[in-house]
Amino acid sequence: MKAHQFALSVTATPTAVTAARHRAVDAIEGWDAALSNEVVHTAELVISEFITNAVRHAAAGPVSLSVRLDEQSLRIEVCDDCPELPRPGLPDPCSESGRGLFLVAALADRYGVEPTVVGKCCWAEIALPANTDQPIVSPLVSQRSR
Repeated sequence: MKAHQFALSVTATPTAVTAARHRAVDAIEGWDAALSNEVVHTAELVISEFITNAVRHAAAGPVSLSVRLDEQSLRIEVCDDCPELPRPGLPDPCSESGRGLFLVAALADRYGVEPTVVGKCCWAEIALPANTDQPIVSPLVSQRSR
């Protein structure tokens, strides 16, 4: 499989979330990589959650998004200028927000956050199936319900 990469920088505004998500998904779907719908949809959700958090918490600087595909995984990185590191946990059932990183943790095979000189970079990796004929099964879907 050929490696692919997409990068984008957006201003920290609410409209940036939708635009960044659409542009990234269009790029991913345009790669000649035969990714399953599950991988693409998981990537779309992770991108949306990371960009939303960055826009919500970034001071004024740009938010950068990069997506990289190799033979083993799809890696998503979103960097912003906020030095505060997010702490994923169980969401409050009464809260209207706070579920994004919980969802990322449930759907991504690996995820994390790293401080940078000017803020932080959140990342997630979605493993690709060894056999492209086999779908990736979400940990949120039980085997019995399929």
